[in-house]
Amino acid sequence: MTSEHALSGAGTVGVRGRRAGTLKAASVLAILAAATVAQAQNVGPAPANNGGDDSLTWKGITLYGIVDIGLQYQSHGAPISDYFPPGSEEIIQKNSNKTVLGFTPSNLSQSRVGLSGKEPLIDGWSAVFRMETFFNPQSGDISDGLKSLALNNGKAAAAQNTGVDTSVAGQIFQQAYAGFSSPTFGQLTFGRQNTIFADGIAKYDPMGAAQAFSLIGFSGTAAGGGDTEDRRLDSSLKYVLSSHGIHLGAQYKFNGSHGAADTAFEAEVGGEYAGLSVDAYYLNVKDAVSASSLSAAQVADLTTVAVGNTAFGYPVGNSLSGTISDNTTYAILAMYDFGAPKIYGGYEHIQYANPTDPLTPGYIDEGGYILAFVNTQVGADSTYANDKDLQIYWAGVKYVFTPRFELTAAYYGIKQNSYATGANAGCSTNKAGNCSGTENVYSLAGVLHMSKRFDGYAGVMYSQVSGGLSSGFLNTSTVVPTIGVRFKF
Repeated sequence: MTSEHALSGAGTVGVRGRRAGTLKAASVLAILAAATVAQAQNVGPAPANNGGDDSLTWKGITLYGIVDIGLQYQSHGAPISDYFPPGSEEIIQKNSNKTVLGFTPSNLSQSRVGLSGKEPLIDGWSAVFRMETFFNPQSGDISDGLKSLALNNGKAAAAQNTGVDTSVAGQIFQQAYAGFSSPTFGQLTFGRQNTIFADGIAKYDPMGAAQAFSLIGFSGTAAGGGDTEDRRLDSSLKYVLSSHGIHLGAQYKFNGSHGAADTAFEAEVGGEYAGLSVDAYYLNVKDAVSASSLSAAQVADLTTVAVGNTAFGYPVGNSLSGTISDNTTYAILAMYDFGAPKIYGGYEHIQYANPTDPLTPGYIDEGGYILAFVNTQVGADSTYANDKDLQIYWAGVKYVFTPRFELTAAYYGIKQNSYATGANAGCSTNKAGNCSGTENVYSLAGVLHMSKRFDGYAGVMYSQVSGGLSSGFLNTSTVVPTIGVRFKF
């Protein structure tokens, strides 16, 4: 499974040139920030606060950001990545093999800087836009999970650093969209943007999708409807409405561009009454991509015929392996607000099938990375000769003791069916990744709001895998305590 973490690979989450985009992003955002700050009002507490006396806003354009960094210990992990958005293996991974202590980024919230805008038009309608960049504060690099994978190309598991698939692949802007908004008729936007289901995960996850304390926050498998690269969609049209207790949403990705998937469709319907909020979701993604590092044998296949470190036009340092599938997801998420305590729960069923229109080697994935190898997609030996079914479920409670302090406890579980064929049909051991298996995750975290913009936090997460979900793992469990601070503006 992949991540934003990969249960059977690197979860939840190459190089485009030598990442000149890093310099471009820094220059672009520096110019935008300088222009905004020059005419800004006071600093505000939250991202995307368009207008208001304490937002950093000028003429309807708001500069916002989060810097989140902490100190973390892993009982079983791998060296911390400068590029993977969460930095470390907060959930047990295949290559988790040593104790690790170090500074990790974006534990409670993703570190980012961005601009958003809202321009009034007519009869309550407004034009809106958003542009935001993810970065790793412990290294100063633009976040790039696929680069973390490519840096592990050809390495044995025990010699790898943290490397995890994700929708964050070194793009200068993780969200870049524009559109129209109305309090009565909803919002319609087009561009690269979070999916409506990713928005739902953030709302209905008791940990608020915190990467250091939540399986479904760290792993984009849940929010991506099966594959983390679909947590955000390029070239997508998105509509959302929340009015009079009714929630509606729909999103469609067009196939006329590269990036993570062919077409994708998502729909949401739900509502709220008194303290209860419930939403149901449907997702269908064609040619979903789960990327992984190249094995030593795959690197050898490239380099033995390489000319100038390039084979078949695929740069070795920019190439990855990909598993391709058509994914169908159903989910129902709920929350009940009792006042001080809030109770959360969710259930998701994901079905993976062989793609109806398979991708071929050389496909350009998100961020400009190249899938030099793709899985077998036809016949009895295909990856999903039997469909793979993944069930993800969670529950938790958040208790607000005072306006300054809150404590959250949560449980997350994953159950995989046996989709093996031949001699392994029906298997439930760890002898193959397509045997049935489970993952269990427990977490506890407290947040102290020291001021309007500055928070301190501490917590711990334990994860454990068994059966097919532990196939090839060097260790099957890890305990990860984290303390840190978060500044929001």
